[in-house]
Order: sequence, then C-alpha cells, then structure tokens
Amino acid sequence: LDLGLPDAQGLDGLRQLLEMPSGAAVCVLTGRTDEHLGVVAVAEGAQDYLVKGQVDGVLLTRALRYAVERKRADENARRLREVELRQAESARLERGLLPQPLMTTDQVAVHTFYRPGRHAALIGGDFFDVVQTHPDRLDLIVGDVCGHGVDEAALGVELRVAWRALVLAGVPDDEVLPALEQVLMSERRLQEIFATVATVRLDLDANRATVRLAGHPPPLLLSGGRVAPVSAPGGRLLGVRPRRPIAYDLEFDTDDWSLLMYTDGLIEGRVGAGDERLDVPGLSGLLDEPDNRSVSLPELPAWLVGRAERLNGGPLADDVAMLLVSRGGGR
Repeated sequence: LDLGLPDAQGLDGLRQLLEMPSGAAVCVLTGRTDEHLGVVAVAEGAQDYLVKGQVDGVLLTRALRYAVERKRADENARRLREVELRQAESARLERGLLPQPLMTTDQVAVHTFYRPGRHAALIGGDFFDVVQTHPDRLDLIVGDVCGHGVDEAALGVELRVAWRALVLAGVPDDEVLPALEQVLMSERRLQEIFATVATVRLDLDANRATVRLAGHPPPLLLSGGRVAPVSAPGGRLLGVRPRRPIAYDLEFDTDDWSLLMYTDGLIEGRVGAGDERLDVPGLSGLLDEPDNRSVSLPELPAWLVGRAERLNGGPLADDVAMLLVSRGGGR
C-alpha cells in the first residue's frame, strides 16, 4: 500500500484497508522523507514498511513473505486470546452454576458431578444446588436451561441464585417454582427459551421427601437393592404456559437409600446404531447391572457417564449435571 495516493494521503488509506474484513497482510510503501510514517503505520496495524528507491526484487519478496507470516501469527495470537477469555468466562460461570452445597448435616451425604458436552467444552445451562435451612430439612435442585453457551449459562446462574434466595427467605414451597419462572421469563433473551427443573425437599426426621418436576426427568430411588424412577407428575416446562408443579410425597421404607437427580444430557445418548436413546428405563438398567455393586457412591456419577458414553459410541453431546444424595452410606 502506497502511503502517497491521489485519493488517500498518509495513514488514511491504511486505516480504510484495515477496516475491511479481508484479513490481508499489509506492507506499506513510503518515500525517503517520510520513513517515519512507516514506523507509525506498523504501530497502526501494518505488518511492515518499505522505502521507495531502496527496494529490489529479493527484499520485496522477503518483506511480503514476512508480512504474511506476521499476519498469521497476529491472528493466531488473537484467537488464542479469545479462547483464553472464553475459558475464563466459562470458569466464572461454572462457579456460579455449580456451588458448594450449603449444608452442615451429617445425616446424608451429597455427591455432585458436572461435565460439559462436546460443544467446544463450553459450559451450558445445567445447574444444581443444595441448601439446608433446618437441622432436619434439606432442599435440592437440578435444572437445565435450553441451549449452550454463555447466555444460557448466565441465565442458569440467575435461576440458581434466585432459587437459593427464595429457599433461604422461607418462601412457601408452592410459590418457589412460580417465582423462579418469573425470573426466567423476565431475564431470557428470547421467548423460546425455557428451562426444566427438579426439586426435592428432604424431611430427614420423618424420612420422607417432596418432589416437584417442571418438565424434568424424574429422580431415581436406589433402595433395598432396587432402582425405580420417582413417579412424580411431570409438570410443564418453566417459561411455557405457567402452572404450579404438583407436589409428590415420597416415603422412604428404610434408612439406607440414595436419590439420584440428573439432567437430560445423561439419558439422551444413543444405545446402539439406531436412534434409540438411553432414556430413564435405560439409566435404571445401568444402575441394576451386577458389575456396579462394587462402585462406591462418590464414584457412581462418573461411572454412569462412562457407561453412557460407551453405549453412545463417544462423548455425550449435551452437558451432564448430577446430584446424588444418600442416607446410610451403602453402595
């Protein structure tokens, strides 16, 4: 690029060229009396400069080759920086989506698990939380905002924080999910965005639970050597024709039980070469397999994901979040 053109004098032509989305490397040409403009041009974004009257074929070839390589290096550095920024943003969002359980009781143990899908390892909208508001009372939530990326993750963080605030504030149980739906509908960027949620209120003294589902797959109860989905009414998705989820009371028959809450990324993987999905019955079948009897409870979520990925023939496409709450300390 000559810095002395009839329609562009000095750096004006360079600035116009750099605004174009071509991604071309730019080598500027200056006069002997304007060599300082070459230095300024490089500072403005050009890759190199040449001085008229001091250029031969060899120097021109080498300068252009180096300019192209510098442009490529600059682009690679820019992309690397963008990746680092996305990773840092994802890490901040992950801390918001996946908090430490807020509990002090030793009557139950809670094991958490999260793994992003294969979409460039970006965090999605899956979230969970555990809050103890009474010595014998524990509240749990697992949720999933539709979509992938930072917008959905940010909305998931808002929903989780709102749920924790509502529970800690002592809002009546039947009002918590409708209030959460109001947050979703006011904060979502598109009307098509919805969320699924499963909540559990554990009454440890009475050894019972209250389950509410809003379009979410049911928790699995592991007790007495058996695995069964909790038969709570499914309820509507949050953000789609608002309606209060129906509460379902679950009585535990023993003091040795586990309750597995999970997002649908765990059950949407394929099983075999067709389109059949793992789904809830398939997940129950995995937990019934004889070779899982030696798996400890802290290892169980990762074990399930490993088995689901083997059946899927590769990594699961969606994010997976799990909460495993256990009483009795069994396997």
